[in-house]
This record gives sequence, structure tokens and C-alpha cells, in this order.
Amino acid sequence: MAGHGSKRIPVILDTDIGGDIDDTWALAFLLRSQELDLRLVVTETGNTTYRAKVAAKMLEAAGRTDVPIGVGLHLGEETDRQSAWVEDYDLADYPGGICHDGVKTLIKTIMDSPELVTLVCIGPVPNIAAALEREPRIAEGARFVGMHGCLRKSPLEYGGGGGIVKEYNVAADPKACQKVFTAPWDMVITPLDTCGFVRLAGEKYRVVRGFDDPLAQALMENYGIWLRAGHGDWRREFESRSSILFDTVAVYLAFSEELLVMEKLGVRVTDDGYTVIDDEAKTINCATEWKDLFAFQNLLVERLTGIRI
Repeated sequence: MAGHGSKRIPVILDTDIGGDIDDTWALAFLLRSQELDLRLVVTETGNTTYRAKVAAKMLEAAGRTDVPIGVGLHLGEETDRQSAWVEDYDLADYPGGICHDGVKTLIKTIMDSPELVTLVCIGPVPNIAAALEREPRIAEGARFVGMHGCLRKSPLEYGGGGGIVKEYNVAADPKACQKVFTAPWDMVITPLDTCGFVRLAGEKYRVVRGFDDPLAQALMENYGIWLRAGHGDWRREFESRSSILFDTVAVYLAFSEELLVMEKLGVRVTDDGYTVIDDEAKTINCATEWKDLFAFQNLLVERLTGIRI
């Protein structure tokens, strides 16, 4: 662990789960990381009620219905590629409690905490910008850990030839990101430079796919549904490897930086959604390279299954 002692770290997860499948992997990883004490999940961007259903059903699979869910700002009606998994799920039946003003609940959770809360943000950030607008003092009670931006390089799958691109979580709402990236809290981010290169394949992936545990099985059910909804040859992909697991790295940074090269850089969000290194901008602790990606992949497998590779 990185400088937090042995106490568990209070965490709020702000997530656009139900879109890219990596949020679902990240939630499972978080739930299996004993360093972290998940206090609240808030759904982010688009149809936040649909996203809350995915989060709630995953929490039920993990036996973690002690965790309340805040429904974030409702910004759309469309569901996404995991909708088949929750089509019969009634959010009102979730035992952990549903807070229909997720921004208000996020503010209250931070303001009521005697300890610094780690805000793990793995989607666009309109909820967080709205929370800062309503109660600027949350920046004194929280630190921000996010999967955001692209500083020097990107995976080829992102379509920019491996160079600097607009990363989705920033480009989806640059104005919200500008507010969040200039707030007076400590910030740590994994840009595409590091998180864009995380996959599980071969034996590592097979161990997770075959693990007989309700949470791992729920994760794999979601992955299969997500692939079928978006890929022609989904079965070969499902049998061989995960998608890119961007958001898992933000969860890791909530409790450790050991496996990554960290640089303190001024980062500015442009109006069109780029993240630019700028010495005049707020300094952010950025994970820019891997020290040991292999070890991170092994850690991910071990946390999800209890099996050491």
C-alpha cells in the first residue's frame, strides 16, 4: 500500500457501469480488494437508472448489499450492451438502498466522513462537477482518483495510431472535467498511456472465466452479453481474452502506486476534450508507464479468484 497505513480506505465509486464492460471488472476488483472500504456507488452519465441496476445486481452477486447506490444525474434514456442482464431486475428490491439524488448522497457521504474519502471515478464526471458546484468543500474531504485522459500514447485499438487522442471519459464532457481537474483536491489519474494496455489473456483469463464463484460468474455473464451485443465473432473473443480493462487501474491506484511509474505533471483539459501537459496547470499525479504490467495482471487474477498465477 502507498502511504495509507493498515486502515481500510473509504471509497466512493462513480461509474458509468453498463457501457464498456471494464467498469464491471473494476467493480469486481474493488469488491475483492480488502484495502478498500466501499461506502457508496454512484452511477454516472446517460441512463443512470439502468446503470444502477447493473451495479445493484453485481453487488448482490458479491454479497455486498450493505453498499448503497446513488442514481446520478439522468442524462439519457437509452440503455446499453448489458441491458439483457438486468431486463427483469427491479431496482426497488435492492436491499442496500437506492438514493435517487446520487449527487446529494455523494456530497453527504464525503462531508459526514471523519476520514479523507477516496473518490474513484471511472467514467465522465458530470456528477462530480455538479457536486463541486453544490458543495465546494467536498474538495477538502476527498481525493480524486480517475481513469482519464491521454498524455503521450494510446493503444492502437483507440484509433489514433498509438499517439495522443481524446479519451472518452474526458471528451464526453470536457467542461465537467475542467471543473474537476482544477478543484483543490489531490488528484491521481491513469490515462490511456497505462490503463489502455491492460488485458487478461491465455491462462490468466481462463482462470477467471472458469472460476466457480457468484461474483466471477456474474462478471463473465456480463462479458458474454456485452460481447454478443457488439461483436460478430464474439465467441472466439469470449473464449480467449478480456477486453481492455482500463478502469481496473484506477481501482488499483486507490490503494497502491507500486507497479506504475508516477509523474507529477501539470494537466489542462481543452475545450474539445484533450488532456494537455501544461506547466501552468494544476499538478496531478499521473501514471505514465508500467513498472510491471505482468504483476498487475497477476494481482487482478488473484483478487478475483484467490488463485496465484
